[in-house]
Amino acid sequence: MRLVGDDTFAGFGLPGAPGTDAFWAAARTPASIPDGDGWRTLFLWRGSSAATIDFESWSEPVPLRRFGDTDCWYAEVRMPARLRVTYQFRVGEEAHADPFNPVAAGGDRSIAATPDAPAQPHWPAVGADGVLPLPRTRIRWASERLGGRRTVRVHPAGGGGPVVLLLDGDDWLFLHPAMSAFDSAVAGGEMPPVTLVFLPARDRKAEFACRPELWEAVRDELLPLVAECGVPADLDRLVVAGQSLGGLSAVYAALEFPGLVSRVACQSGSFWWTSDAMGSADPLGGAVGGVIAARLREGADLSGARVAFDVGEHETRMLPHCEVVEVLAEQAGATVRVSRGAFGHDRAGWRHALLRDVAWALESA
Repeated sequence: MRLVGDDTFAGFGLPGAPGTDAFWAAARTPASIPDGDGWRTLFLWRGSSAATIDFESWSEPVPLRRFGDTDCWYAEVRMPARLRVTYQFRVGEEAHADPFNPVAAGGDRSIAATPDAPAQPHWPAVGADGVLPLPRTRIRWASERLGGRRTVRVHPAGGGGPVVLLLDGDDWLFLHPAMSAFDSAVAGGEMPPVTLVFLPARDRKAEFACRPELWEAVRDELLPLVAECGVPADLDRLVVAGQSLGGLSAVYAALEFPGLVSRVACQSGSFWWTSDAMGSADPLGGAVGGVIAARLREGADLSGARVAFDVGEHETRMLPHCEVVEVLAEQAGATVRVSRGAFGHDRAGWRHALLRDVAWALESA
């Protein structure tokens, strides 16, 4: 990471002197220009106090530099080819979305993409002030097995069909417009009608660990409630979509609950996980593939399962863990799809694979 010089703004297409009305009227960032095999990307912040850019799971925070005594703060960030990343500005204790970027992830985060990052069709650009549509159907679930109450929302995309269980459902409701994206993909003929079930997590580390309670509760408590909610839903055809620890949990369910889960869309699964890893100083430094790889080596049977694996090109420490599980899952009899995306460990990058891989999981349904 390096800070720009005073003469750099014009190179990013910004006219006028930094801090003037003409400058701010034209400001649209982040703006990228080629730099060897990657990109130089300009970020701007307007204010009177120092600001820092925080990137999600990609780099260390980057401080912005003030231009003279103006209200213009700026930084130039060296980005690799093919990157989509979530970021926010930190000013003191406050977090802000980028006011010059029309693509947000909730009210205090934005999404940057290098010019060569693949498009994400079906995902509408929603600003930080935008209000995402929510499903009309809500289930109040008081789980005996998991404890506590939670709100599960249900949406029939295209009129409803096979159930797609979205782990970390609140992120897909309130940060990323999954409901709109699935509606668009179904309308475009890229997947059949589906019934989306947005499952929020109360305690991700506990619920998505390799324990049976979550999947017993889904089988015995949640799915009967979905059947009774009045939304058309084919419970015999279930796809589980999960990311990070959610991806770990989805593959665990396919191994231990094959009668329930046989179709999985897994992005950046946390296959480094073992019971000891979470408390380790280096959670990713343990046995490659963690407990899932160990279970697969014991002779687990995944015949009949369809599992799509996707992980980011920039997740260098995740790749070995994911690669070994991908190979072992196929050896265990699963039909496997493997892909690599233009992102780090970031929900903004998982969006395209979510739609694509759910559609693939349903192809033979």
